Amino acid sequence: MNIQWFPGHMAKTRRILAENLKLIDVVIELLDARIPSSSKNPEIDSIIKDKPRIVAFNKSDLADENVSREWERWYKQNGVSSVFIDSIRGKAINQLKDRLRELVKDKLEKYRQKGIIARPIRTMVVGIPNVGKSSLINKMAGKASAATGDKPGVTRGKQWIRLNAELELLDTPGILWPKFEDPVVGMNLAFTGAIKDDIIDTVEVSAELMARLSQTYPRSLSERYKLDTTEGLNGLELLEKAGRKRGCIVSGGEIDYHRIAAIVLDEFRGGKIGRISLEKPNPVDS
Repeated sequence: MNIQWFPGHMAKTRRILAENLKLIDVVIELLDARIPSSSKNPEIDSIIKDKPRIVAFNKSDLADENVSREWERWYKQNGVSSVFIDSIRGKAINQLKDRLRELVKDKLEKYRQKGIIARPIRTMVVGIPNVGKSSLINKMAGKASAATGDKPGVTRGKQWIRLNAELELLDTPGILWPKFEDPVVGMNLAFTGAIKDDIIDTVEVSAELMARLSQTYPRSLSERYKLDTTEGLNGLELLEKAGRKRGCIVSGGEIDYHRIAAIVLDEFRGGKIGRISLEKPNPVDS
C-alpha cells in the first residue's frame, strides 16, 4: 500500500515556519523515538538551515532502549545535540531546557552586553503530526497551553506561548511532506498514528506490522498474543491467529479482521507489545 497524505493546511504550515524562523533563537525538532528516520521531515533541514537546533526524541518510553542509545551516538557523531524525552510523564524535560540555554548562551550574552537583560529565549517546536508537540509544550509550560489530542492534525494555527520568564515558544501545526518516496516511511507513519486511521486500510497496515515484528521482536509478539510460533507465517496469518486468541470472531467462525487490526495498532502505539524501535541508524552514514 502506497500511503500518501498531505492536507491543505500543511502547505500553509510550511509558509508559517519559513516566515517566522527569523524570530527564533533555537529550533526544537521533535521526532518519534521509535521511527527517527521516518518521523523526520526531509524538508525541515532546508527550512531551518543553519539555525541552532536540538533534536528531541519523544515517546522514548515506547522505544527500544538499546536502539535509542545507537541513535544518540549517531546524532552526536554528526554534531547534533539530542535528548530522549517522554512528554507525557515529563522525563528529561529539564534536560531539554538546559540544552536550549546552552545552545543560545552566546547570543543571550551579546544581548546582555547591549543592555537587554530580560529577553527570553525564543524557540519553535517542529515535527510531524501526532509526535507529541502539544504535550511537550504543555509539560514545559506546566499548564495546558496548547491543544492536545491522540489524533494527528489537532493544532491548526500558530500561537506564541510564554513558558516562563526565560523561555518563549512558537507552537505550529504538525507538518508532513507532499510525497513519501519510500513506501516503508508511509507505513511506519501509519503504524505509529501519524497518519489518520480513517484514510488507511488498517487491516493491511496491522498485518504488515505483525510481519515486521515477527522478524524483529518475535518473542514480544508471541508473548502478547499467545502465539506458539511466528515462523513461516505472513502478516495476515499472524493477524488471524491473534484474532482467534483474542476472540475476534464473527458468525460462521470467521475472523473479525478490522477488530483485531484495531487492537494490534492500539496496543503497539500504547507500548503493550513491548518497547519497540522500527528503525536503526544507517551504518553507512555514521
